[in-house]
Amino acid sequence: MTSSVYIHIPFCNHICSYCNFPKFFYNKEIVLKYLKSLKQEILNKYQGEILKTLYIGGGTPSSLDIEELQELFAILKIFKFNKNYEFTIEVNPENLTFEKLKLFFENGVNRISMGVESSKNKNLEYLGRHHDFNLVKKKIKMIKKIGINNINVDLIYALKKQSLEDLKNDLINFLSLDVSHISTYSLEIYPHTILGIKKEQAILEDLDFCMYDLIRKTLTKNGYLHYEISNFAKKGYEAKHNLVYWNNDYYYGFGLGAAGYLNNIRYNNTTSLKNYLNGNYLETEERLSQNDILSYALILGFRKIAGLNKKDFFKKYQVNIKDLYNVKDLLKQGLLKENNTNIYISYDRIYVENSILINFVGE
Repeated sequence: MTSSVYIHIPFCNHICSYCNFPKFFYNKEIVLKYLKSLKQEILNKYQGEILKTLYIGGGTPSSLDIEELQELFAILKIFKFNKNYEFTIEVNPENLTFEKLKLFFENGVNRISMGVESSKNKNLEYLGRHHDFNLVKKKIKMIKKIGINNINVDLIYALKKQSLEDLKNDLINFLSLDVSHISTYSLEIYPHTILGIKKEQAILEDLDFCMYDLIRKTLTKNGYLHYEISNFAKKGYEAKHNLVYWNNDYYYGFGLGAAGYLNNIRYNNTTSLKNYLNGNYLETEERLSQNDILSYALILGFRKIAGLNKKDFFKKYQVNIKDLYNVKDLLKQGLLKENNTNIYISYDRIYVENSILINFVGE
C-alpha cells in the first residue's frame, strides 16, 4: 500500500557549490508553468490512497513567492491524509519569511527541514550559502513561535581545511538551536557541481572517520538517538517519511528528477525541464525481480542502526532473512549482529557500512 509522496521543487535563488540535485534559477513564469505540469502529473498518477507522509524538497521550496506557494497548496488538496500525517517542507533561512511560514502552518505543514550546513561563515561561503548563523537562530525561533516544533537542520562536514575543532564548534552551535532532528552529511564532490568543476578533492578518509565519530558521540551524549547512518533525532521525532525509504515501502515521486517506487517498479522522472513542462514526465522505470526487491530491502534496511526485524521481514517478504545472500556468514564474521528481534550492522562498523552492503547487490 502506497502511503507517502515526495514532491520536487527545482527552483533556487542561488546555486550552492555542492548541490547535485536537479535545480534551476528561480523564474516566475517558469514556476507557474511547472506547477501546472506538476498538477497534471499528480492527477495522472495518484490513486487516492490515504497518505501518512508528504515531503516537499528541492531545490528550494521556500524560494517560491506567496502566490506560487498558494497555488502549490491548492494542488496538494488532491491528496488524502490520515490524522497523524507528517508534512515536511525544506527551507533556506534567507528566503523564509513569517508570511510564508504562516501559510505553511495554515496548510498543514508540521515539520520544517532547514539547510543550515554550518555555523561558520568561511564554511558557508565555501558551500555557496547566503546566510549566517545569526539568521538561522532568528528563523528557528520564528518557526517555533508559529507552532511548528518538529524541526530538522542539515549539517555538512568534511569540508576543505575544516578541523575537528571547527566541527566541534559547529556541533555546539547546532545543539544550541534545540531542534528535534539533525541530519549530517559528509561532503561529496560531484563532477558537474561548482566544487567538482573546480577540481576540489575530498578530505582524507581517516579525518572523515574522526569527524563522523565526533558527531555521533557528541549528539548521542546530548540526547539524540542515532537511528540511521546519517540521522539523529530526539525520542519520537525520527523522520517518518525517510523511514518509508529505509523500510523499502512504496512511495510516489512527483516533479522534475523525482524518484518513486510503486507496485515493485522503481522509476525516475526526467531531469529535462523542457520534457517535464511538455508532460513527458518519466525517464526510466525498472520492474524489480524478487531478488531485486530483497536486495533493496537489505541495503536500505541495514542503514537503520536497529537494522531489520526478523519477524517483520518474514511477514513482508515470506522469506527468512538468514537465508538471503550470505547473511549467516556475515553474522559469523561479526560484521552483522543479532539479538532476539533484529539483525543489524555492528555499531563499530557503521562507518564502513558500504563494504558490508555490497554483499547484497545482486546475486
